[in-house]
Amino acid sequence: MSVSCRELISQAFPDIDQEISDYVNSVLDDGGDDFETSDDLYEAIGIMLQQADESKSEEDMKQICDRLHCLLHSNQPETAINGNNKILDAPVQLSALADGRESESTNDHSIWMVKRDNSSIVDQKKLEKADKKIQKKLGKREQTTIKKVESVPEMASASQQISKRDVKMDASGSNKSYDIKLENIDISYGDKVLLQGADLHLVWGRRYGFTGRNGLGKTTLLKMISSGELRIPSHISVLHVEQEVEGDETPAIQSVLQCDEKREKLLQEEKDLNAQLSSSSAGQDNSLSSRLHEVYKELEAMEADKAPAKAAMILNGLGYTSTDQLRPTKEFSGGWRMRLALARALFTRPDLLLLDEPTNMLDMKAIIWLENYLQNWPTTIFVVSHDRLFLDAVSTDIIHLHSYQLDSYRGNYEVFHKTREERLKNQRKEYEAQKQYRDHIQVFIDRFRYNANRAAQVQSKLKLLEKLPELKPVEKETEVVIKFQDCDKLSPPILQLDDMTFYYSKEKILFNKVCVNANMDSRICIVGDNGAGKTTLLKLLLAELEPCSGHRHAHRNLRIGYFSQHHVDQLDMGVHSVQLLANRFPGQGQEVYRNQLGSFGVSGDLALRPVSSLSGGQKSRVAFAVMSMTNPNFFILDEPTNHLDMETIEALGEALNKFKGGVILVSHDERLIRKICKELWVVSKGVVTSLDGGIDEYKQLVEKELESH
Repeated sequence: MSVSCRELISQAFPDIDQEISDYVNSVLDDGGDDFETSDDLYEAIGIMLQQADESKSEEDMKQICDRLHCLLHSNQPETAINGNNKILDAPVQLSALADGRESESTNDHSIWMVKRDNSSIVDQKKLEKADKKIQKKLGKREQTTIKKVESVPEMASASQQISKRDVKMDASGSNKSYDIKLENIDISYGDKVLLQGADLHLVWGRRYGFTGRNGLGKTTLLKMISSGELRIPSHISVLHVEQEVEGDETPAIQSVLQCDEKREKLLQEEKDLNAQLSSSSAGQDNSLSSRLHEVYKELEAMEADKAPAKAAMILNGLGYTSTDQLRPTKEFSGGWRMRLALARALFTRPDLLLLDEPTNMLDMKAIIWLENYLQNWPTTIFVVSHDRLFLDAVSTDIIHLHSYQLDSYRGNYEVFHKTREERLKNQRKEYEAQKQYRDHIQVFIDRFRYNANRAAQVQSKLKLLEKLPELKPVEKETEVVIKFQDCDKLSPPILQLDDMTFYYSKEKILFNKVCVNANMDSRICIVGDNGAGKTTLLKLLLAELEPCSGHRHAHRNLRIGYFSQHHVDQLDMGVHSVQLLANRFPGQGQEVYRNQLGSFGVSGDLALRPVSSLSGGQKSRVAFAVMSMTNPNFFILDEPTNHLDMETIEALGEALNKFKGGVILVSHDERLIRKICKELWVVSKGVVTSLDGGIDEYKQLVEKELESH
């Protein structure tokens, strides 16, 4: 684009906004050749220029676009402007040409000469270019732009389709809708396709549960949205609870309050103004007091005085006591700092809240509180969760990821499950009916293909087959497999703690005279608040910790398989799963390692992929394979459902029910607890209590406690 175009815009619109100016200039720079007429140019930039100076009429805008169009095409050859007409320098005698008597002196530029001017020969490349321009002009109103990026998480790349209208509205700030519509999304991770031509539509104020098998790309999609790789309107604020809060000297409650940057800025300004007023002269007081009054009004309008109470309420619901809220963030573990990140998100209330497995870091009390809190959430939520009951309580809609597509369903997870089963059932019926109809026609064709008397009918049937819609079988998701090996039966007593007392410091006794026991048919679930000592109790049962008093008794042939919360993080990420087992348990054949991994659904190429490239759920299955390699006869599982999808959790429940040994697990997944547990231990205030009423009795106790707060 010549400089004169920029000068013309700046002269015609002296007060033009810089963003609009940059946008218009970039359009002229990049697409000048695409505007064949001034009307095309007006359609592209006229609306934007109108916003820069509303005093100008539509006719004024068209005149400016005419001048810009002339400037853009001022460098074309003169023949392009004046046309392609040729002027004959001398008369031509047709009879002389016919007789071959045309003089050699005839003007070389005559259009009748056998040796024609090269300009009359069609340039195939120019013809193709012109054809493309015509096609582009015909589809101009539906024209879209493609944004393609290949940056975010590791090898992930994404592209989407964005309409020009949306780009213009976003650039001009005229888009006031808080709905989010992502169209024709393609996402891949290295060579693996995750989404292909998928559409995602999130309506403002609705709560979307995001489900699908492990490894299909749910977390990657959330990262693409939060990082801006998938474009959403710029006025919509997005917050993705992904990383834990960095530990420092900041108290937990202050860390939450600092999220409201506007409030913090106004409070700091109030403090500075008061300091200036105390040391200023009388002449300055009026201006400072006036500004201070405005600051007070803004703080009052945003109810800044209620912010500490709101932050304290959120922290309390997530398990932080009044004392904890005043502790520096560096004193909390990673799990508690993740809770703090969740608290900051809930306090900030972004327009779009992205949550990835928020229940993984919470105990049952905090999950129940979060369910109740999110039911009144005013903006849009997009949450990945494999906790079926959590999605039932929170979701107004379900987005289901499968076959590289995103299917939307109205209602919670229970409604989605029924609707999807009914839909699959109808699709199978439709497929079978169409297949039967096709087979019937094909039988007729095969029977009378060579019968001359039936030739017309056969042709008719062939045409009918061609017109039928493409026959696609219903894709059935592969069944998740988890299978624990049979183990030896042991006679009781198997595992017990007698009058066990334990503490890290005498000032704070964690357990006092605890008596518990488990046998080969035990299915025990341990519940309680985070920090009550559930994991410590497991370590005492494992003999990783020694009781301060009392005794631990275990059968001499007892082999315990232990799955810890951090088992997945401790896997060697630099090798594939088969090599991982070979390193841990050398001396076996590769077939043994593959069979072991296959028992937990890690088979085929998946077993040869680097562990680092597996999803959280797939890593958990590898961890189960490692745990079970020694053929244990008793399982102690600490939060085994973290990162597992619903189908895998169901398969885990079935496998634990079939397992011949004993099971003790810590879990907050209510569905799994109901599926397998025969006994419930509650850890609270230094004692371990067995509840006869099971999970229902415990939930009633928790809800009463929440109501009292």
